[in-house]
Amino acid sequence: MITSLSQAHSAYAQSLQNSLQTGVTDDIPDSTSGNDFGSVMSQAVKNVIATGHDAEAQSAAGLNGGGDMTQIVTAVSNAQLALQTSTVIRDRMMQAYQDVMKMTI
Repeated sequence: MITSLSQAHSAYAQSLQNSLQTGVTDDIPDSTSGNDFGSVMSQAVKNVIATGHDAEAQSAAGLNGGGDMTQIVTAVSNAQLALQTSTVIRDRMMQAYQDVMKMTI
């Protein structure tokens, strides 16, 4: 279980490095494509939800006696990391919003 921000950062960096080495870059937004912030965030949330569904499917297959234990643990760990990352982003966005609302004009 990831217990610190540095562990989460290391795990995310390793995941990103693995996806770049295998050529999977679909989930990395292209800064030149003209995507706005809302669509990037929407896609990120969809990816988190898809990761959770994949982990649930892998776990269900494992409970039914199928599936590889390594794939199940990897899927669940990826879902946990995605959820922790989205929670940190949400908290930081709320803090930034509150900071902006505290500013005087």
